[in-house]
Amino acid sequence: MISESFSINEKGHLTIGGADALELAAEYGTPLYVLDEEAIRRACRRYRSSLERFYGGNGRVLYASKAFCCKEIYRIVAGEGLGADVVSGGEIYTALEAGFPAGRLYFHGNNKTEDELRYAVQNGVGTIVVDNLTELRRLTGLLEETGRQQDILLRIKPGIDAHTHSFIRTGQIDSKFGFALETGEALEAVRAAAAAAPVRLKGLHCHIGSQIFDVEPFRHAAGVMADFMGEIKKETGLELETLNLGGGFGIQYVEKDDPAAYESYMEQVAAEVHSRCRRQGIPIPEVLIEPGRSIVGGAGATLYTVGALKEIPGVRTYLSVDGGMADNPRYALYGSEYEAVVCARAGEPRTETVTIAGKCCESGDLLAEGASIQACGPGDILAVLATGAYNYSMASNYNRLPRPAVVMVRGGQARLAVRRESYADLVRNDL
Repeated sequence: MISESFSINEKGHLTIGGADALELAAEYGTPLYVLDEEAIRRACRRYRSSLERFYGGNGRVLYASKAFCCKEIYRIVAGEGLGADVVSGGEIYTALEAGFPAGRLYFHGNNKTEDELRYAVQNGVGTIVVDNLTELRRLTGLLEETGRQQDILLRIKPGIDAHTHSFIRTGQIDSKFGFALETGEALEAVRAAAAAAPVRLKGLHCHIGSQIFDVEPFRHAAGVMADFMGEIKKETGLELETLNLGGGFGIQYVEKDDPAAYESYMEQVAAEVHSRCRRQGIPIPEVLIEPGRSIVGGAGATLYTVGALKEIPGVRTYLSVDGGMADNPRYALYGSEYEAVVCARAGEPRTETVTIAGKCCESGDLLAEGASIQACGPGDILAVLATGAYNYSMASNYNRLPRPAVVMVRGGQARLAVRRESYADLVRNDL
C-alpha cells in the first residue's frame, strides 16, 4: 500500500486506520471521506521534531488549512502544537469556532477583502501575510481607523519555477501571488511596510508551489530569501526576525511517486538558511513551514459504491461510482493519478483495467483512466486512496449532489467529523 494508513485484514478487506472499509461504508454510506487521525498526528510530530532537530527549535509548523478544513482538523493540529495558515474569512471562522488560538493563525491570500481584513483584525489573528500594496494600504487604513496594530509578513516571489503542474506553481515572476524580487518591487514593499506605523513588519513569506518531490527548489528558495533579508538590512537597516518558507511538499499518490522525507527537506533547508545568514551577517530568523497535503493527504481515502460497468469492446471499460468530480475534481483539473482498491478483495491480484467514471453529467467526470483493480461488480465498495487533501476542501454541489460525510478513525474506532449533506441542505439558502 502507498501509505501506512492502509492495510489488509484477516478477511482480505481494506482497512483505513485499522477500521474495515466495508464496515465504514455500511455504517456511514458512500461516497465517504475517511481519514486516519493517528497518521495525521504522526505527520505533525515529524515536522515539529525535524524543526527541533535541524533548526534548534527556532521555528514553527503551520498547518495549511486549504488542504482540508473543518473544525475537527483544527482541534487535532492545535493539540499537536501547530499554528495554521488560513486563506479566507471562512477558514478563520472555522478555526475560531473550533477553539483554535487566534494568535497562531496566519492569514494569506492575494485578494483579501476589506471585510475579511476587518474580521481578522477584530478577532486577533496573529499575523497577516500581505500580498500587494493595495492590501497594505487597505490594512493600514483599517488599523488607523480602529487604533490597532498588526504583525505582518510580506509575500515574496523568489523567482523559482518548481517542477510541478503549471496551475500550482506560485514562486515564479508570472504569478498572481506576492511581490517580485527581480523588478525591485519587493524591496519597495519593504520600505512601504516599514513606513506604515500601524503594521509591524516581522518578516517575509514565500511559497514556490505544490506536490514538489525535489528538495533542491526548497533549498534554493531558502537561500534566495535569506539573501534578500541581508539586502534589506543593508538598504534599510531592518533586521527581520521571521522567514516563512511555505509548503508544497509532495506525497505518494501512486507507486512511482518518490517524495523526499520531511527530515531531508529540513536538514538541507536549515543548513542553507544558516549558511546564507552567516554570509549576510544577519541573525538566524525564526523559520516557519506550511505543510498541508503532506499532513492529511496520505491519511485519507474516499469510499464509493460501484454502480454500472460498461464495456466498449476494443476501447475501454467504464466503472461508474456514486461520486466523482463533485467530491474529487483533481483528475479533471490536473490529471492527478490515484490508486484504487476493491475493498472486499484488497489482497487479490489486480486483473481488471478500467476507467473510473463519476455520476456527474460531464464526459470529463473521471477519477482515473487505465486503473488496475481487482475483479469488481455492481454493489462493490471501491476505495480511492490518498484523498485526504484537496478533495473535501474542493468539493462542490455540482448537479446538486450533496457533499459526502467525513469520518475520522483513531485506533480502529470511527467517529463522524462532518455530517453528510442532505437534500434540504442543498436548498437551505434558496429563496
